[in-house]
Amino acid sequence: MAKILVVDDEKLIVKGIRFSLEQDGMDVDCAYDGEEAINLAKQTEYDVVLLDVMLPKYDGFEVCQAIREFSEMPIIMLTAKGGDMDKILGLEYGADDYVTKPFNPLELVARVKSQLRRYTTLSSTPSGDAVYEAGGLVINDELKKVTVDGEEVKLTPIEYNILLLLMKNKGKVFSISQIYEEIWNEEAIGADNTVAVHIRHIREKIEINPKEPRYLKVVWGVGYKIEAGA
Repeated sequence: MAKILVVDDEKLIVKGIRFSLEQDGMDVDCAYDGEEAINLAKQTEYDVVLLDVMLPKYDGFEVCQAIREFSEMPIIMLTAKGGDMDKILGLEYGADDYVTKPFNPLELVARVKSQLRRYTTLSSTPSGDAVYEAGGLVINDELKKVTVDGEEVKLTPIEYNILLLLMKNKGKVFSISQIYEEIWNEEAIGADNTVAVHIRHIREKIEINPKEPRYLKVVWGVGYKIEAGA
């Protein structure tokens, strides 16, 4: 049973989200301020965290940043309609995805299930040869482990799946739309910022100098690739 943490200071919204998720067989914990959310996340490794931006004590960005200090559990930010800056900031602080308020409960459940599929994929064990290398960058997909020059690198499920897609296709250039559709399994509408922020986070973790990347290269006007001869 998937375990979900819902964080919002509006109790009616929390009640509605909880009902929708429990109807789908999920186990739900609730928090109504940032401090409570951080404490619960430290006690339990949730499968997905639904995190509102506007919260008492600590706002959603601070909560997201705090969780990222000790866990890569998937986080979906709940942002205000038209709050494009909130969406970008959420991704910058380590969120995996966002849903805009007001939202359709079915859409929210679908987003949660999408994160659960990626999380389950990340936890499953593939068969056959599952090691991909580009110079000192190595993904062992059997162990779900990424190393750079022998040092392990911690990635979120989204970051891992983007890097795995590119590593499996070394030298092939993927557009932002292609990456989004492959990883999020939905049409890439307004995906530029979402993909770009995740790419930058990956670079910060795998590159010695993210501004002069050795592995994850941009092909201007086209997209991204893993350098085959890195």
